[in-house]
Amino acid sequence: MAEKTTVDVVADKVHGAVDVVADAVKNLTVKAPKPKKAKTGGDGTNALEITPPPEYLQWRIDLFEALKKKYDDEVAQKPRDPITVTLPDGKVIDGKAWETSPLDIAKGIAKSLSEKVVIAKVDGKLWDLPRPLESSCKLQLLTFDDEEGEKVYWHSSAHVLGEACELHYGCHLCLGPPLEDGFYYEMGMEGSVTHADYPALETLAKKAIKEKQPFERLVISKPDLLNMFKHNKYKQHFINTKVPDNTTTTVYRCGPLIDLCLGPHIPNTGRIKAFAVTKNSASYFLGDAKNDSLQRVYGISFPDNEKMKQHKLFLEEAAKRDHRKIGKEQELFFFDDLSPGSAFMLPAGTKIYNKLMDMQKAEYRKRGFSEVITPNMYNSKLWETSGHWANYSEDMFIVDVEKDKWALKPMNCPGHCVMFAHRERSYRELPIRFADFGVLHRNEASGALSGLTRVRRFQQDDAHIFCTIEQLAAEMDGCLDFLQHTYGIFGFEFHLNLSTRPENYLGEIETWDKAEGMLEQALNKFGHPWGLNPGDGAFYGPKIDISITDALRRKHQCATIQLDFQLPQRFELQYRSKDMTYERPVMIHRAVLGSVERFMGIIMEHFGGKWPFWISPRQIIVVPVAAKYNDYAIEVQQLLYQQGLNAEADLTDLTLNKKIRNAEVALWNFTFVVGQDEQEARTVNCRNNRDEKDSKMGNKGEVVALDVILPKLVHLNESRAREQII
Repeated sequence: MAEKTTVDVVADKVHGAVDVVADAVKNLTVKAPKPKKAKTGGDGTNALEITPPPEYLQWRIDLFEALKKKYDDEVAQKPRDPITVTLPDGKVIDGKAWETSPLDIAKGIAKSLSEKVVIAKVDGKLWDLPRPLESSCKLQLLTFDDEEGEKVYWHSSAHVLGEACELHYGCHLCLGPPLEDGFYYEMGMEGSVTHADYPALETLAKKAIKEKQPFERLVISKPDLLNMFKHNKYKQHFINTKVPDNTTTTVYRCGPLIDLCLGPHIPNTGRIKAFAVTKNSASYFLGDAKNDSLQRVYGISFPDNEKMKQHKLFLEEAAKRDHRKIGKEQELFFFDDLSPGSAFMLPAGTKIYNKLMDMQKAEYRKRGFSEVITPNMYNSKLWETSGHWANYSEDMFIVDVEKDKWALKPMNCPGHCVMFAHRERSYRELPIRFADFGVLHRNEASGALSGLTRVRRFQQDDAHIFCTIEQLAAEMDGCLDFLQHTYGIFGFEFHLNLSTRPENYLGEIETWDKAEGMLEQALNKFGHPWGLNPGDGAFYGPKIDISITDALRRKHQCATIQLDFQLPQRFELQYRSKDMTYERPVMIHRAVLGSVERFMGIIMEHFGGKWPFWISPRQIIVVPVAAKYNDYAIEVQQLLYQQGLNAEADLTDLTLNKKIRNAEVALWNFTFVVGQDEQEARTVNCRNNRDEKDSKMGNKGEVVALDVILPKLVHLNESRAREQII
């Protein structure tokens, strides 16, 4: 149903933004300067810098300095007209055009502010702090604590990492973007990055930081850009494909690094107070396996050491909550090279998976959705009609059958259009809400696969609504209410963004403007704060992307609501109206959980493996104090099981204390201990393993009659409560 979104994976977002034709760079090979064999120092680490240094370093510097002198001379001739600078609080400060900078303004307010601020915003546009203002404007000063300030800070840190990589490897840099949690730089080079390289890279980065290298901005023409980066085919490619002829763009310099970059950046490298290399991986140029294999180095930085300490603690907690670790420990799922990116759901994992789907199916009945089943594979003619063949075929599994091209479906929407069109429809039937849990396949690159959060085979709580234009507002209200209800069950905060027309859009601009206006009205009526993602819509319509925030304050994109005027046109969908004419329906694509696999991985980490009772695969374990009470333990287990509860009996010959401890370690929600007294009185000794008091060894728990506790457990199971109170 939903197209791949940009919040899922930040690296995909970067490559997608490049939007270039990969054929132009197929079969390219890197001819990086071959360094001498790196000598090891007395501590056994690699030498810091290759010798001799790459030829391109001095080449770029000489050209930059010549062009910078010319540019500075031009700026010096600019008239220093009086200007006014308006701050967010309404205060107006006088200045001079081409002389007064945002940093000057910050220093005039307070020295402490000038040291804390990392970037400026001039009339809503990000602006380097030392860059002179050119006219009267509105000015905002952003710190690392602002989202945009954080991104700029990490983008600048990526340049520092790029500088270290060039000096250490003599590599050819490609892309170095900020991420949601740090940054990376990828490069073409001989050999591979190893963990042993990290100390050398960090030493070089810290040396650049200590030098307080200024970030210098320079506007350069396309011919000069091609000349400056003549040694780097990746930069050449970006210049040729992204910079139109007879135009200019910018480069930034810090120390020996000069990089093709739109900026802006922090004033100097000295603003970085804590820096660390975190990991490395391989990638492909432009994300295409047909192109060069690149090396990617990731890092993190902060404006103070305390934030770095907090980040390391966060990483430790995140490692404990890693869904791949929990999945293995709790025997929920596994992967096998025989089917990469396709999860093998074990019995316990399947219980969670089914609970999620059952939860949505119950809501479907309440909200007027009809569940349908559609084919898994379609002839390419379907995808050509929908537009996916031209826009999405590289991400599809395509097979040849009887001289025709077929593909496994990566989304359900075209099939639902076929279902709508298979007979004549009347306005009385609308809205029609088709819900589909069909299996989907997307041909993700093997290097992008990551546990349950990035897979090739998955299912979605996918639905498509066909309605009249008059019904659209009510349907949008229902979609937003649905996701608010679902996320409330798990205690997720959520954030809304309106994603608008992309470059590869289908249809007329007037139609897009109308659709975007309708979504904006729905968001305003919903009353929840929302943001704007310009150009990030699906090719067939604008959408509302919803990201949730987990217990570690990480954001994940799951839900999407997409408005589509294009597919109804492409499939020639129609319904008979009241006046007996034919009208085109409006189509809404929506998912709340999104990929069930991905959502399962997210909640696994959100709860740290301590499942709320209703979704837990291990709700109650019955422990007899001795073998002679095994029959009663089995009887209790069967009573629980017959009530739809996940219950087992521990009939092993371990000691009682060991059984109780094992139940706690395995994160069973409740432990029922039974012995002579319990058997005679038809009771259980109930230990609530989510209650700190009950989970301490030596606590005897609470004796409760079976006929009292059973209905309480059933109610707890049906209530979908997060708290375990009976």
